[in-house]
Amino acid sequence: MTLPIREPQLATLVATAPEGADWFHEQKFDGYRILAERSGHHVHLFTRRLNDWTASFPSVAAAVLRLPAKRLVLDGEVAAVTADGRTSFQALQGAASGANTARLTYFVFDLLESDAGVLTSLPLVDRKARLRELVEGAPPGDPTIVFSEHVIGRGGEFFRAACTAGLEGIVSKRPDQPYTSGRGSSWLKTKCILRQELVIGGWTEPDGKRAHIGALLVGYYDGDHLRYAGKVGTGFTTASLAAVRSAIDRVTATHSPFEPPPKRAWTGAGVHWVEPTLVAEVAFTEWTADGRLRHPSFKGLRTDKRARDVVREKPR
Repeated sequence: MTLPIREPQLATLVATAPEGADWFHEQKFDGYRILAERSGHHVHLFTRRLNDWTASFPSVAAAVLRLPAKRLVLDGEVAAVTADGRTSFQALQGAASGANTARLTYFVFDLLESDAGVLTSLPLVDRKARLRELVEGAPPGDPTIVFSEHVIGRGGEFFRAACTAGLEGIVSKRPDQPYTSGRGSSWLKTKCILRQELVIGGWTEPDGKRAHIGALLVGYYDGDHLRYAGKVGTGFTTASLAAVRSAIDRVTATHSPFEPPPKRAWTGAGVHWVEPTLVAEVAFTEWTADGRLRHPSFKGLRTDKRARDVVREKPR
C-alpha cells in the first residue's frame, strides 16, 4: 500500500450549512467511505481505517481499472442506489452480502494522486477539476463510478433541498484548501436527521411474533467509559434481525459494559450483555437532556468502524 495519506480527510458536524461563494456543497452519501488505489493493473480498495476491502466490491475495483490512468488514488463513497435514486445503507449491506441486486455506485469526490503525481497539496477546486476530467474519460455508459457534483455557495438552500429529497444531508468544503488527513474545519457536514455510529452493549428478548432480538442497548465512549444512550427497537428487517443476532451471539458477556449502568435495573432474564465490540449505525431525531436517543432507528452494522472510536457527535 502506497497511499499518500495516513487517513482520509473527515468532516466536522455543524448545525447550519455555511453560506457564501467560498464553499462547495456536495450530497452526503449513505454508504461506505472507500479510498481506491490503482497501480498499473492492480487496484486496492481501502476503508476509512485503511483496511483492504477489495474483495467486497469487485465491480468497483474493475471500474477503477477502466479509468484512463495508470496511477490513481481516489476518495469517495461506495453506495447502493435505490429505484428512487437515493442511496441506502441497508441496501448496500444486502448487496455486499449477495442478499439483493442493488446497483453499487462509487461516488468519487476527490483525487489524491494521478499519473501527474501526488495532488494533496493542490486546492480542492483543482483536484475536483482533474477528477471530473478523469471520470469523463471512462468508457461511456458505465454507471459504476460517478463524479460527485457540487454547487457553489447557497449552502442553506442546498441543504433544504437535500432534506426535501429525503437525503441524509450535505458536506460543505472549502475549495481553496489542500487535502488534510483527519477532522478539521475545511470540511463540514450538516445532517437532515441526526445519525451516528453507536456501540452495542446488550440486547433484549423479542416480544410477540418478532424473532431474534427485541431491542439493542447502545452507547458511546466518553474517554474510557461506555455511556448508555438508550434502546433501539425499530428499523430492522427480517434479514438484519438474524444478522445482528448472529453477530451478538459471538460476543456474549456476563456483565453490563456501560458505566454507569442504566438507571433501570436491567436484571431480568430477558436482557443479555455483550462485549462492546460491535458498532451499529442509528438514525434518531434528537438527544434528550439526560443523554438518551429520541426515536432511534437501526440502519445497519458498521464493520468499517472500531467501537473504541465511537463518541457522541455534537454540532459545532
